[in-house]
Amino acid sequence: MPALTAWAIRLALLYLLVGFTFGGLLLFHKGVPLRPALWSLLPAHIEFLLIGWTAQLILAMAFWILPRFRGGSRGPAWLAWLAFAALNLGVWLVALAGSFGLSASLTLAGRLAQALAALLFGVYAWRRVKPSGA
Repeated sequence: MPALTAWAIRLALLYLLVGFTFGGLLLFHKGVPLRPALWSLLPAHIEFLLIGWTAQLILAMAFWILPRFRGGSRGPAWLAWLAFAALNLGVWLVALAGSFGLSASLTLAGRLAQALAALLFGVYAWRRVKPSGA
């Protein structure tokens, strides 16, 4: 398994754990009120599970599974690493902005980082996607 895939899957599982923990706290809080401020975890809960876990796991598996070039090379992996960094930066910017009520421009910056991650990974993977039998 390539190093990028291993790191991205580890981080995705960490996002899953933290996202489920936040969700469990919110669910428990609905039955037994703890602190009203606990609801500020909702944006981070959503962001960690939807983007941090799901999207990152998909990108990690795509990096590993897509066909390699002749000779076993995966191509310019630095693009995929940059996409990995941009995706995680975006997740944290959006989660922090939503949870702490920070400016909307921080949320926008996070979404732009996530869009950049998708674009970078798309550019990286474009040449590796081949028709069947090619």
